[in-house]
Amino acid sequence: MSTTPATASTDLSVLPEDNTAYGTKEYWQQRYMQEEAVTFDWFKTYKDLKPLLSKHVDSKDVRILMLGCGNSTLSSDMYEDGYQNIVNVDYSDVVINQMRERTLHQSGMTWEVMDVRALALGDGSVDVAIDKGTLDALMCDKGDVWEPSAEMCENVGREVNEVDRVLAAGGKFIWITFGQPHFRRRHLERPSWDLQIERLNDGGFDYFMYIASKK
Repeated sequence: MSTTPATASTDLSVLPEDNTAYGTKEYWQQRYMQEEAVTFDWFKTYKDLKPLLSKHVDSKDVRILMLGCGNSTLSSDMYEDGYQNIVNVDYSDVVINQMRERTLHQSGMTWEVMDVRALALGDGSVDVAIDKGTLDALMCDKGDVWEPSAEMCENVGREVNEVDRVLAAGGKFIWITFGQPHFRRRHLERPSWDLQIERLNDGGFDYFMYIASKK
């Protein structure tokens, strides 16, 4: 039987000395081994996001792809609210094994070791793809925020292109981030979809939800 993990507070021992480590598999493998008994949610929880997610995902029968799921509670909370066809992917086998064990009682979900930049999924096979912080990790770069490095742009572009490929016509890519539009929008613009931006204010600090709807 799976047990309910504790929610992680900020543990300074898991923070990297260099933020570029957030973009490496090695960092996350080590961190998830340290956080074996906890969950951690970047930016927002499902409770915070539910009003906007409900607005943009109008059916609970859709097939959802959770990109870079980590040890977030988002998938489990959405499952309990009726979204029960969720494919969770992360390139860390450590966290995938942990989350698979924790959610044995939520049989509709699957957990797969997969790199978001090379998804082992068929074209047009997903209705909704959700990214909460994964693209942000790929964007941790030593370059100028106004002129990011070519390597960073390529990594981000690979994920976005893969999402575009696996989304069905009429599907949506939803990205939750603290990144402001003048820094983030450029990475999402594609001729194959329409882009909307929602703002979530949290006591003076803004978060954003980018919604790309495939034509």
